[in-house]
Amino acid sequence: MRSIARHLLAWTLGALSIGSLLVVGASYLATLEEMNEVFDDNLRQVAMAVASHYRPADNGEALTRGDLPELPSLYDQRGDFDYVTLAWTPDGRLRYVSDPSVSLPFSASGGLARVTSGAEEWHVYTIVLAGGVVQAAQRTSARRALAGEAASPLLTTALLLVLLTAVLLAAALRRGLRPLDVAAADVARRSEASLEPIDEAGVPQEIHPLIRAINGLMRRLSRAFSAQRRFVADAAHELRSPVTALKLQLQLLERARDEAARTQAVTALKAGVERARRLIEQLLDLSRLEPDAPLRRVPVDLAEIGRGTVAHRSAEADARNIDLGAEAQDGTVVAGDRAELAMLLDNLVGNALRHAAARIDVRAGWLDGRPALQVIDDGPGIPEAERELVFDRFHRGADSAGMAGSGLGLAIVRAVAERHGAFVSLHTAPGGRGLEARVLFMPPATDDTA
Repeated sequence: MRSIARHLLAWTLGALSIGSLLVVGASYLATLEEMNEVFDDNLRQVAMAVASHYRPADNGEALTRGDLPELPSLYDQRGDFDYVTLAWTPDGRLRYVSDPSVSLPFSASGGLARVTSGAEEWHVYTIVLAGGVVQAAQRTSARRALAGEAASPLLTTALLLVLLTAVLLAAALRRGLRPLDVAAADVARRSEASLEPIDEAGVPQEIHPLIRAINGLMRRLSRAFSAQRRFVADAAHELRSPVTALKLQLQLLERARDEAARTQAVTALKAGVERARRLIEQLLDLSRLEPDAPLRRVPVDLAEIGRGTVAHRSAEADARNIDLGAEAQDGTVVAGDRAELAMLLDNLVGNALRHAAARIDVRAGWLDGRPALQVIDDGPGIPEAERELVFDRFHRGADSAGMAGSGLGLAIVRAVAERHGAFVSLHTAPGGRGLEARVLFMPPATDDTA
C-alpha cells in the first residue's frame, strides 16, 4: 500500500540529495578552476626562473641540478605534487630533467599547454629561448586530488544535512499527519446510525477539504438512509393491506358453498392479486429511480411514446367507456431514457383512467417553446391545496377513498421528471373541470455559431 509520508519523504530527500551533489560538484569544479589559474601562474613563474639561469652549451653537454636554481619543494607532504622542470636544445635534445622518471614530449611552441605522457595528463608551460627550450610541468591528477580534498568537507556536511533533514522531516510528517489519523479513527467509529459531521476544529487547514468532503458524504448518506427507512416502512405498511385482503379473499374462496359464490371469490382474488402485483411493480420502479442512479440518455420522440401509451391503455379505457385519444406532434425529441419516460406517461394515463368521467386527451408537442407531455381528463380534479401533496409517496387525496391505487403513481412521475431535468405540475383542465398533468422538459440546445 502506498504511503503518502514515505512517498513525500523519498521525494524530498531525493531532491535534497541531488541538490547537495550538485552543490558539491559545482564547488569542486569552481575550486579546480581557481586552482588551475593559480598553479598555471606558478608554473609560468617556475619556468621563467629556470629560464633566467639557463645557459646554452655549444658542445651539447647535459646540465646538472647545480646548473639550475634549486626549487623549494613546497608540497612534499602531498606526494607527487612537485613541479618537474626540463631543459632542451633547440633541436629537441633533452639536456636536463628534474625527475628522470618523467618523460614528456618536446615542444617548440611557447606558452601553456596540456600534454599526455603515457596514461597521465600534464600541465606544461614552455619558454623558447635563443639557445634552447625550458619547460615546467605539473600533474593534472595532483590538482584534481587537491580540489577533491578541498570539496570533501562540503560533501560530508551535505550528507549530514540530508540525514538531519530526514530525521526532522519524518518527525514533522508523523506529527502533521496525526490529525488525519484522529479523523480517520473518528470516521471508523461511526455507523449508519451515527453520521454526525466531523469537527474541523484543531484539524490542519490542508485537511479541511477532505473533512468537508467526508461531511458532505455523511449528509448524503444520512438523507439516503432516512429516505430508505421511510420507504421500507411505508412499503411494509402499504403491503400489509393487500396481503391481508388476499388472505380474506382466499378464506372466502375456501368457504364458498356454491359455484356462484366461488366465482365471485375467484374474481375478487384475481383483482386483489392484480392490485398487489401493481403495487410491487411500482415499488420496484420507485426504488430504481434514485436521483444519483446512472441515466442513459438517447434521443426520445415524445410523440412516439404518447401514441404507444394510448395504444397500450386503449383496452382498459374501452372497458371503462372512456374516450382515450392522442394528439402527437412529430419531431418533439428530448434526450432521456425511453423506458423511464414511457413509465412516466403510463402512470399519468393510469391515474387519469381511475378518475376520468368520459374523456382523456394525451398530448405530446411544444408548449411555451419547450417539449411537453400533457394528460387532460374530465374527472373531479384535485383541489389546489393538495396538488403538491399528491406527489408524496403513498399519499391519496380525500376523494380517492374506495378507488384502486397505491399512491405511488405521481411519486414515480416526479422522480422520472427530476432525473430528466423536467418540471411536472398539476393544473385545472382548460374546460374548468378535470385535471391537467403537465411535464415540461428543458428546451433543446441551440447552435449559436452562425
